[in-house]
Amino acid sequence: MNQYFKLGLHEVAQRLRKGKLKPSVYISNLLERINNLEGSVQAWQWLDRDRALAIAKKADSSAAALRAAHPLYGIPIGVKDNIFTAGIPTEMGSCLYQNYIPAKSADIVTRIEKSGAFVFGKTVTTEAAFMVPSKTRNPWNLRHTPGGSSSGSAAAVAAGFVPGAIGTQTNGSIIRPAAYCGIVGYKMTRGLIGLDGIMPFSPMFDQPGVFARSVADSALLASSFAGPRSGISPNAAPLKNAPRLAAVRSPSWYLAAPEARAQFESDIVRLRGAGASIDIIELPGDFDRAHKVHRTIMLYEAARVSRAVRQEFRGYFSDFLIHALEEGDRVTETQFRDAVKKKNALQNSFASFMDRGYSAIITLPATGEAPNSLHVTGDPSFCSIWTLVGAPAITIPTGIGPRGLPLGLQVISAVDEDNYLLATAAWCERSSPFKGLSS
Repeated sequence: MNQYFKLGLHEVAQRLRKGKLKPSVYISNLLERINNLEGSVQAWQWLDRDRALAIAKKADSSAAALRAAHPLYGIPIGVKDNIFTAGIPTEMGSCLYQNYIPAKSADIVTRIEKSGAFVFGKTVTTEAAFMVPSKTRNPWNLRHTPGGSSSGSAAAVAAGFVPGAIGTQTNGSIIRPAAYCGIVGYKMTRGLIGLDGIMPFSPMFDQPGVFARSVADSALLASSFAGPRSGISPNAAPLKNAPRLAAVRSPSWYLAAPEARAQFESDIVRLRGAGASIDIIELPGDFDRAHKVHRTIMLYEAARVSRAVRQEFRGYFSDFLIHALEEGDRVTETQFRDAVKKKNALQNSFASFMDRGYSAIITLPATGEAPNSLHVTGDPSFCSIWTLVGAPAITIPTGIGPRGLPLGLQVISAVDEDNYLLATAAWCERSSPFKGLSS
């Protein structure tokens, strides 16, 4: 059978729209891939194979005009299991919500479906989309974590189960698993997309994003639900002129593994060779407090979002999550307000930094290769600052570490400059020697 699972989102969409590939043939190929690997990877929380085939067979007979009018016609999409899907279980990675079926889909799902795509299945999330490890394994090496909390979405794309998937990020839950799994992960500017129908954890930081195999594919999927106001082009054409980049060693740099630092230096050399102007920059000293500010706000909000449910159903929560939420309980309203003021000040400082004329910041997406453990989800420290200030961020795979696992480069742009971020990332991606998971 043809290995259609290797095709990127753009190529699949084009073939389906032009009638050069039948949806049922494509879905059958993906299901064969899933049948062979899902028992090991465990990316899916819910997947109805008969339903997927029925949708695909119905799409087979669609008129050419209908196909042409929908940019994602016939495309199957993985949806993280903290995002409501009408008639399909949404369990939030928790036994508390086992078999919960929403009556209404999240706004983001509705928009994706209007573009012609359909919910292929629900991807595994960690408990309450926090840091408790899930059952999902990294397709590159099953002994290693895929990261969290969008573990299933990242693994499903990396394993060739779907050409694109939706996730959410409250700290590092798009960027980190994408980096660990050797794919592209794109987190939008905070507030660009509404959170209607997404289970809240920390509303101030929760934000959807996408997983795909290329920057252009990420842009195509994001544009399907972001709407014209976002300015996101579905093609993400690379910048015509070489960018001016700020290579940033954040306050968490001491956590970076030697192989991650080496890959970052190699990426700088590669991008300079391609024509980029790159300044090595240290963030202003006030960013040293960013991680603490982020954690204070995140856990304060999470504790209050969950308080009523915890009081009634405490036994349904893991000890790890309970301890984190109790830390949030201890944050006073005064401390929370102070943290919000500091967040706002850091947002202003970030805006001033980007006003220096940089196209984007480049930095690490994670501390290194995916940890050799299924009992952790990895350290999100290299994402916290950018989540805190609400900036759009994307990670692209750029190399392989000493244990044979992917390493990547994170690109961050100014708030509301998502399309420019994607164009800059596409320029950076063009010279990357990285080859994805092939088997």
